[in-house]
Amino acid sequence: MENIITIEDFLNWASDYFSKNNVYFGHGTDNPWDEAVMLILHVLQLPAENDASLLRQKLTAEQRQLLIELSIRRVNDRMPVPYLTNEAWFAGERYYVNSDVLIPRSPLAETIGNDFQPWLGDLKPQRILDLCTGSGCLAIYCAKQFPAAEVDAVDISEKALAVATQNIIKHRCAERVHAIQSDLFAALQGKRYDIIISNPPYVGVEEMSELPQEYLHEPKLALESGIDGLDLTIKILQQAKNYLTDDGILIVEVGNSWHPLQEKYPQIPFVWLEFEFGGEGVFLLTAKDLREIKI
Repeated sequence: MENIITIEDFLNWASDYFSKNNVYFGHGTDNPWDEAVMLILHVLQLPAENDASLLRQKLTAEQRQLLIELSIRRVNDRMPVPYLTNEAWFAGERYYVNSDVLIPRSPLAETIGNDFQPWLGDLKPQRILDLCTGSGCLAIYCAKQFPAAEVDAVDISEKALAVATQNIIKHRCAERVHAIQSDLFAALQGKRYDIIISNPPYVGVEEMSELPQEYLHEPKLALESGIDGLDLTIKILQQAKNYLTDDGILIVEVGNSWHPLQEKYPQIPFVWLEFEFGGEGVFLLTAKDLREIKI
């Protein structure tokens, strides 16, 4: 550790340290180098894009000590980096997180970044719902992509909504993004949305028991959803039609539960989205689809 002088020195040391100790990567990174980069970005408060010459920058004694301490906690506690730093990156921007919310990592970022095309067509969304909002990152990103839209950020967890509210204020979206405590649609009677997106809990009991230690730091309420992980997804499928406009769309992330969902409801015309930057298990249905199916 005494040889850690520059940013590059730390990145090399931490990458090797993480690899040798078999930490699991799945909360915004997929390799030890990027994991170490996340610590550098936080401690030095750097932007995501940097010139390679920055690698030669010398660390102060305080920066070096903090980086080493965080790295040791990452290994010993198996704590995901975003919980160590209270900071996660989503769609190129910083968000506040703590263990009351999932760490943002949804492939829905790509769908939102593409303005939900080609699925929206000429529709200009006026109202968007982010169901099970957690940190609020999806709702905030939607508001930024559609400046004319009002966005409701809904979660059952009061603690999660406190985090979402902090991010809404941080990203200056308070006039158009509204945090609402609700058990799915319960508090939304009479509302209609052009787009409903959701990253609900979708992990089954067996899968929960097999998760790496890092995931056990995340709130169980935001992960587990019944025996097969489909309890909340089924409720959304049953109820969403009552909250969509005639031309509205529903987009839901179900992760590894997409196989049992497809097998359980072969009659539903799920459109499974494809992602250029990785990810799977996200379906799309139109309001028309939902009103024609029986569950």
